[in-house]
Amino acid sequence: MSGMLLYLRLTVMGLVALLLLAAGGWSSWDTARHIMFTDTPERGTITVAGCGETTCTGRYDPEGPAAPRSDLKIDESVTVNKGDRIDVVVKPDTDEVVRRGTGGVFYAWLPLGGALVLAAFLIGGMGLTKVAVGSALAGAVVIAGTFFTV
Repeated sequence: MSGMLLYLRLTVMGLVALLLLAAGGWSSWDTARHIMFTDTPERGTITVAGCGETTCTGRYDPEGPAAPRSDLKIDESVTVNKGDRIDVVVKPDTDEVVRRGTGGVFYAWLPLGGALVLAAFLIGGMGLTKVAVGSALAGAVVIAGTFFTV
């Protein structure tokens, strides 16, 4: 009976860790796909005009023949000051832009980095110490990369 409970515990811990990683990957992919794999790239720069609690707005100047636009939104946490010029990619069919470049890639994968760190505790509890350390280190690299590049 105790052997069956052990397998049940390991199965549940593995499923929860897998769920954490899937949720982190899904959340990250929504932003990362626009930065890393742009089919119709609308790239340019945004000049931050003002910030609210969660988003900043500004004037977007495209790199191509498209016309400049006003009042596009960018997440407040990837901007520094009013007047900053940030390289961005416009999310298709929205008025949102995402930061591009190394900082944008790290920021996009930040939810997966957090999920890797959280899952490391569950993986370690399953007795897979080396996998848990690898997961924690990978998550820590993404989190530190975001901190230093954004």
